Amino acid sequence: MADPDKPLLIKRYASRRLYNTETSDYVTLEDIAGFIRIGREVKIVDLKSGDDLTRQYLLQIVAEHESKGESVLPINVLTDLVRSYTTQATSVVPQFLAQSFEMFRDSQSKWVENMGSINPMTKVPGFEAVQAQQEAFIKAMTGTVGKQWSGPEAEEEGTPEDLDAIKKELAALQKKLNKLGG
Repeated sequence: MADPDKPLLIKRYASRRLYNTETSDYVTLEDIAGFIRIGREVKIVDLKSGDDLTRQYLLQIVAEHESKGESVLPINVLTDLVRSYTTQATSVVPQFLAQSFEMFRDSQSKWVENMGSINPMTKVPGFEAVQAQQEAFIKAMTGTVGKQWSGPEAEEEGTPEDLDAIKKELAALQKKLNKLGG
């Protein structure tokens, strides 16, 4: 049985065919991309020399996807990558990219976890702050500092005092607008 924690070993024969050692069959670059998409680590080695060819084949997979119009990397990022090969930044770039993708994977995992809850938006980082800003905005615009807006289900009935208060606020706002306009 295959161990999903160990990298899947792919051997490249002299004919350039790629051989999956777990399933004992030949695979394509698209198959390898599929293994990676489902979270499997892959290691590709040359059968004769034992050289690790993983990086070369992963770059080839990226290049094929980019050439098919499945662009993920913007031109400026590709340009910066090429530039990094000719500058002193080569020692910093791999570490930066690795950390950036690690942060991306972590946030993506947290987002997926949060999507499984009953109200997924309430667990999105920063949602409470956005919700509080929206409520403050609505309160400021309507002048209902003592009330909470609760969405479409909110009561539409109000007391005559509420209506009078709203009319007064509206008149005061109109007066301020008139002063500003002329």
